Amino acid sequence: MELKVIGTGSTGNAYVLENEKEALLIECGVRFSEIKKALNFNIRKVAGCLVSHSHGDHAKSISDVLKVGIDVYASTDTFTNTNTGIIHRTHFIFPKTTYKIGGFTVMPFDVKHDVPCLGFLISHVDCGKVLFITDTYYCKYTFPGLNNIIVEANYSKEIIMQKMGPESGKEFLKNRIIQSHFSIENCKDLLKANDLSSVNNIVLIHLSDGNSNEKNFQSEVFELTGKNVSVASNGMSIPFNKTPF
Repeated sequence: MELKVIGTGSTGNAYVLENEKEALLIECGVRFSEIKKALNFNIRKVAGCLVSHSHGDHAKSISDVLKVGIDVYASTDTFTNTNTGIIHRTHFIFPKTTYKIGGFTVMPFDVKHDVPCLGFLISHVDCGKVLFITDTYYCKYTFPGLNNIIVEANYSKEIIMQKMGPESGKEFLKNRIIQSHFSIENCKDLLKANDLSSVNNIVLIHLSDGNSNEKNFQSEVFELTGKNVSVASNGMSIPFNKTPF
């Protein structure tokens, strides 16, 4: 299995889990032409698309994805607020319910954002159990038996306080970020709360351009976990198997 990062961050998010036979698209917040290119234009290979929430940087191309015949799995709120309409390829999904999408098994769970938002626990024989969490300030769950983790590390509390303190005039923006995104501190707390003994990869996604430090974040998570830690960047491909072998 391979993880392809089509886009990550506030300009657009889209990721693909892919082996030789099938693919799962996670988010579609970039131009659909970029998604097609990442898939080598093999649309038939895509078993489905998961969308965490309705914001454009995660759901921009939802209508285009549906139009080419890819089934989309998202919450009622996401379909409603992207004006998608109900067609036979829209699948309304609910937290803590299991869905079979090709060779992938997916269990959504609720996370805390400023609109209804889902995280995903994804299982496949090739990549094992994959945790995907983005656009949240808190996750109340722990996840046994993880093999790979894709998790938001949007900002550093220290950096954001320096840049958006009381004298900056940016208190509203600071509060919005804190109440809607995962800091590196939140990310590390989540990792500490889970059993990482079988984890192969940890991929940090959705870093803020101005309120994060890529090298420090990668170093901090490696020091905490001792795992293979990557900071996602557009166009990156990462071997994403159940084991390193």
